[in-house]
Amino acid sequence: MIRSTIQNASMQTVQFSHLESDYMDSSTNKPRSHISQQFNTDLEELKKHMLEMGGMVEKQFSGAMQALIGADSTLGERIAADDDLLDQMEMKIDEECNLIIARRQPAARDLRLVLAIVKAIRDLERIGDESSKIAKAAIKMSEQGEFPEGIVDLRSLGDKVQRMVNSALDSFARYDAEAAIAVVQEDKSVDNDYAIAMRSMVTFMMEDPSTISKVLNVLWALRAMERVGDHAKNICEHVIYMVAGTDVRHLNPNKMSAKINA
Repeated sequence: MIRSTIQNASMQTVQFSHLESDYMDSSTNKPRSHISQQFNTDLEELKKHMLEMGGMVEKQFSGAMQALIGADSTLGERIAADDDLLDQMEMKIDEECNLIIARRQPAARDLRLVLAIVKAIRDLERIGDESSKIAKAAIKMSEQGEFPEGIVDLRSLGDKVQRMVNSALDSFARYDAEAAIAVVQEDKSVDNDYAIAMRSMVTFMMEDPSTISKVLNVLWALRAMERVGDHAKNICEHVIYMVAGTDVRHLNPNKMSAKINA
């Protein structure tokens, strides 16, 4: 999945055409220097790095869920430690974006691509933060021993959120606004599942107060999963802005479709 996403990135970036009127130097009446194969290469490399970070985030979230479900403290500690690497990647890619803006002065769709990457890496870094929280919850659950029967199925919500993250990155790689809208739609289902799980956990604690300390770790993990879904949704909104040049934040999926197809 990660490899194919990065390959798609290299193939798709060149489809961002340069409108000559956006790039003409009025003083010389010649194209600006950033209309070049090197500029295309810079954009390809930038997007590739962003999707590589996305691949690491996918792996981190998957590992955090494995640690949580299996109460694997060793895996949890390793996943939590990886968060620093994601922080470094975010800063590196952010600097690349700043350099491209300063040196190349991108416009139109190229500028939207760079800005979308700036925003997307923020969400990727935060997904890493939430994955670290899940991993730390896994460590605490491992220390507390076997969890009581009847606990909510964490795997179901985790799988749904994992698919959202995967699909969000795939829509970015393919510049697919419709696929991005589908992911936004899925966020509502995640929110509903989260609300049901939270009510179940509260009921569980009321029926058996001795489980409160253990259930609290599940609550933190559930909250982190729901937040990961929110960040995947944000990435898809960046995709729609990048492709259609339309700000669709705070709109429901139906209104998103209507706006980009108007």
